[in-house]
Amino acid sequence: MDADDDAIDAVLAETSLDMLQLHGKETPQRVATLKSRTGLKIMKVVSVASEEDLARADVYTGVADWLLFDAKPPKDMANALPGGNALSFEWGLLAGKHWPQPWMLAGGLHTGNIAEAVRLSGAKVLDTSSGVEDSPGKKNPEKIRAFLAAVGALA
Repeated sequence: MDADDDAIDAVLAETSLDMLQLHGKETPQRVATLKSRTGLKIMKVVSVASEEDLARADVYTGVADWLLFDAKPPKDMANALPGGNALSFEWGLLAGKHWPQPWMLAGGLHTGNIAEAVRLSGAKVLDTSSGVEDSPGKKNPEKIRAFLAAVGALA
């Protein structure tokens, strides 16, 4: 989150990536700079709690290659992460919205709610983290398989 150039360079020296996912307060200028510096596609995360938050996505048009809409943690949430908090937002806020770049829905998605999330938001691409975990950071292969099967059933 809000990694500086040295931190990003250190990661890229260790592994090959196709895309950077930016979860911080990066400005459109920072996104453009990182895209130019690294030659990688950029996914910019937009934290959403209200309609006003969606308007922030517009400033990344022509800069970010992807948008990811995730739940904004409440200000009073202790130990909140930039994502993966098992929180969702009002998915209907995304209904009928269009951006020139592709977008992805995240935020508290699990097998029990993805059909409703897709129906309300119109999302074509989904991201899950906490929804396939037994505890924070510990992914469960069975939950991953079940999530993928539930997504496949939507097609």
